[in-house]
Amino acid sequence: MRVLIVETNVARYKGTDELTGLWLGEAAEFIDEMDQAEIDVDFVSPNGGFVPLDPRSMKYVDESILRIYESPDFIKRGLSGTLRPEQINPQDYEAIYYAGGHGVMWDFPDNESLQKIALQIYTQGGYVASVCHGVAGLMNIKKENGNYLIKDKKITGFTAVEEMLAGKAKIVPFFNQKQAESRGANWRHKRFYRDFAIRDGRVITGQNPFSVRSVAKLLIEALT
Repeated sequence: MRVLIVETNVARYKGTDELTGLWLGEAAEFIDEMDQAEIDVDFVSPNGGFVPLDPRSMKYVDESILRIYESPDFIKRGLSGTLRPEQINPQDYEAIYYAGGHGVMWDFPDNESLQKIALQIYTQGGYVASVCHGVAGLMNIKKENGNYLIKDKKITGFTAVEEMLAGKAKIVPFFNQKQAESRGANWRHKRFYRDFAIRDGRVITGQNPFSVRSVAKLLIEALT
């Protein structure tokens, strides 16, 4: 059993010199849960290769996150040498998981190669999952009938209130809730920075960085 983790290549907030990137815990905690469930993972990014870390995410680490962060496998495959979309065979995966960090808002939504991978995994009976800003990767996936994958699905992600509290409301290119609802999704959320994850069929989403393990556990439950 194998799950594909999607990570960003964007190192700066567009139009600024401020650093962003992958939110470390959103990959590391997910990997930790997959490891415990004996589920293999691979890593892909829009451009392949290097994945920058959001420096702020290093303030929110525990021993489990550090263990993954320091592991040679994650350094090699998850940070230094992620696969390119064209190297991925969707038939190898039971699920795809979009990790977050603000960088994804610029390189996830319009990447058609990643959309095709996700759609094929979903079409063959697999799961599409995300956490926090990773939901941006789900926004423009369309099924063969032309409908958005998230249409009529209950989903969640980083909220406008959380963006304001993070001081990024004027920097991000869109708000996740507004974008999702414009595509027919049924947006759900709880109080800011509280753990919240939801499964609707074969779509699993989490609200913020504190929801990673809940997303992973829902996915593991579905897969096993």
